[in-house]
Amino acid sequence: QVQLVESGGGLVQAGGSLKLSCAASGRTFSRSAMGWFRQVPGKEREFVAAISSRGVNTYYAASVKDRFTISRDNAKNTLYLQMNNLKPEDTAVYYCTADARETRMYYIAADDYDYWGQGTQVTVSS
Repeated sequence: QVQLVESGGGLVQAGGSLKLSCAASGRTFSRSAMGWFRQVPGKEREFVAAISSRGVNTYYAASVKDRFTISRDNAKNTLYLQMNNLKPEDTAVYYCTADARETRMYYIAADDYDYWGQGTQVTVSS
């Protein structure tokens, strides 16, 4: 059974930092695209960042570019999201996601991903 388990969320003051982790199990994703999305109540899930299978290519939403960094450790089957200079508008549940296909591409649409974690809450106070 494939599982993606996020950790590292919490409460932080504006300007602070958090690092999210996503541990995958049940299969390896070393040849698959992975990404992070976030969602607030009443809104659609929003793309945050994506990374190609080898970590060579990354892409960020404009709202987080230059503040967030996505990375992966394929040896550990783990995805990361380093979040710096956090703002109250970053408050959301953050989801890790992975594609089932073997590809060197990355994707920014939620429909392109096959596996999702349960989410971890990030709350940024002003």
